[in-house]
Amino acid sequence: HFQYSKSRSSRAAVVCLVLLCVLLLTAVIVLLNFSTRRYRWVRVNGNNYLTLLFTDEWIYYQFSFYYMSNKTKNWTESRQDCKKKGADLIIINNREEQDFVTKITDKRDFWIGVTDSDEEGNWKWVDGSTLTTGFRSWASGAYITEPNGGTAENCAVTCLKQNHDVLGWHDVKCNDAYQWICEMSILPLIQY
Repeated sequence: HFQYSKSRSSRAAVVCLVLLCVLLLTAVIVLLNFSTRRYRWVRVNGNNYLTLLFTDEWIYYQFSFYYMSNKTKNWTESRQDCKKKGADLIIINNREEQDFVTKITDKRDFWIGVTDSDEEGNWKWVDGSTLTTGFRSWASGAYITEPNGGTAENCAVTCLKQNHDVLGWHDVKCNDAYQWICEMSILPLIQY
């Protein structure tokens, strides 16, 4: 009986050891694959992205890097600046990201990447997705309900200074000058 018990526990230990080795080998392969993909991505896209990842100007949050301008430009010029940086104007996907934006902007005005300039009332993000299919946070309160600008206001900012009590997005004229937020997803670093 003792011999059988000893043999059985030895087999269990060997099986556990083999499973641990397989898991360790899998983890090493995954990490090497991730490292190789990241290296290739940085190499293919040049030094701009490598530099970007290590500057204080960019803030990391939920698989994206965010750049907050300290200058003001119109919506189109702001988007062009983002594109020069390998990014685009921010797309706010959920309440957590909106709360993050509210925190980092300290309730200041910043362009976001949504517009209805192609078709009035049909708000689209810069990636072409419609606002109706995702998260939205138009400002509304006792004296204001956004969007309210009709054909004159086709771009959006997050939180106007004069309306600290009404947090959210406001539609404004695209030629107005505001600061802007660029967003660059790091998912291309970890996906082919």
